[in-house]
Amino acid sequence: MIRTSLRWLGAAFMASNLALAGPGTLAADGPRAHHDRGPGDPNDFPTQTPIKHLVVIFQENVSLDHYFGTYPNAKPNLDGSVYFLGAKPDTPTVNGLTPGLLTHNPNSTQPFRLDRSQNLTCDMNHDYTPEQLAFDGGLMDKFPENTSPAGGCPQANLVQYGTGITMGYYDGNTVTALWNYAQFFALNDNSFGTTFGPSTPGALNLISGQTWGVDKSINTGGDVVADSVIGDPDPFYDDCSGSEQVSMLGSNKNVGDLLNAKGITWGWFQGGFKPTSAPGVIPAVCAATQARLDGVVVKSYSPHHEPFQYYASTSNPHHLPPTSVAMIGQTDQANHQYDLSDFWNAALAGNLPAVSFLKAPRAQDGHPNNSTPLDEQQFLVTTINALESLQEWNETAVVIEWDDSDGWYDHQLGQIVNQSATPADALTGPGMCGTGANALGGFQARCGWGPRIPLQIVSGWAKKNFVDHAFTDQSSILRFIEDNWDLGQINDSFDALAGPLTNMFDFKHFRDILVFLDPITGQVVSIQANEDDGN
Repeated sequence: MIRTSLRWLGAAFMASNLALAGPGTLAADGPRAHHDRGPGDPNDFPTQTPIKHLVVIFQENVSLDHYFGTYPNAKPNLDGSVYFLGAKPDTPTVNGLTPGLLTHNPNSTQPFRLDRSQNLTCDMNHDYTPEQLAFDGGLMDKFPENTSPAGGCPQANLVQYGTGITMGYYDGNTVTALWNYAQFFALNDNSFGTTFGPSTPGALNLISGQTWGVDKSINTGGDVVADSVIGDPDPFYDDCSGSEQVSMLGSNKNVGDLLNAKGITWGWFQGGFKPTSAPGVIPAVCAATQARLDGVVVKSYSPHHEPFQYYASTSNPHHLPPTSVAMIGQTDQANHQYDLSDFWNAALAGNLPAVSFLKAPRAQDGHPNNSTPLDEQQFLVTTINALESLQEWNETAVVIEWDDSDGWYDHQLGQIVNQSATPADALTGPGMCGTGANALGGFQARCGWGPRIPLQIVSGWAKKNFVDHAFTDQSSILRFIEDNWDLGQINDSFDALAGPLTNMFDFKHFRDILVFLDPITGQVVSIQANEDDGN
């Protein structure tokens, strides 16, 4: 039965300034085909695929095995509760934790399941060098010794694991929504961080495929080796940054520059970006906070999670607001850098940009220590439920991606497509990631691909209940944007090496299906689909 209307199922947005009210309504004759949007949509630019609107939700610190290692098989929680109600027939398996890896793992601690009640953990050591040491030349057997935090997690229900905490993993009775999205849409089990290292390299690789090119005349701190960012310095072009800052060279380009050159609407929308200082006050103050589900209050904005602020060309140093809702996605004083609330202001006004990057506030970004899988689930589900209500949904794809692995154990070594030889490298020996002889553009300290991370696509154009095994990395998203909107590529970027996302789509068949989940439990609340979808 073709849907005629829907309501946003599951609650109000809990994130700061994410308030959506009332029902969303689709055209009475159902969703329009991707080629039939008409001249009324100012953000329908020519594309190579039916995707006119790409929404990238960029989360924090997860390895593939940490969230999907036993997919699609989940064990009841310690209290007997079950949230993932079972896999569909013929669900494909992932390259995950086999019985041998679970019981005869080469690491000093065997992998173990973290219960839903253990959703809050500490942060692992996920720096550039320790991650390479954990890989131990591809043996993947030194994680507790290198990526666990010193002394393990202090939480009472985790302290027993000591440095072995890095071997913990969740299943569908904690990360329920993500497993359910995999059931209805597409998951890639062969996707990797573009390079080793923490958040900032992952964010830079997402938008440019390039961590090289630090402006040494501006760099005021460390976390840089061979003019490449390997740590988490804050961006120079941001009033809310700390004392350690870097800037990327003005000659370096990112995807925002490419989109601007073609006049295509886009934006980075981040929780807590809106200043708490009075309008016009410089420097801006970013002191917004938000409570986690457990009531703990967390500062919302993290400067080093905002990659466009490292580039003068795409920065909004003083966090200026857009001049109007109609200008969101276009170039004005905000310069395409926005608060998360601006995304919904634009979307509800029929002004959904062609390319949108969404960054949750820190309480909901999934980063251990300041967030949890359950808080992350709430953000993802409320966001996707609302996106499905938009009239543009039939030409939209949502990519769920993570910035790095956090150092959580993953058993799969990726291809080393870019070698490096610097004092920070250690994959194949002291100072070595391969020989460093084939470094892309000759630039060092970009050893990769790095640890394996999940990659999911939620869209009516995504293949159903599909696990893609094609090699991809964070810059595959960049490459999709470049190709879909015919932008060209970035020099010396991993985009030249990136595997395609297109195998996760079926662009000949739009699946007229809406899957609404509960933001707290992650369970399916409602499915609306055409009779021939076979959901």
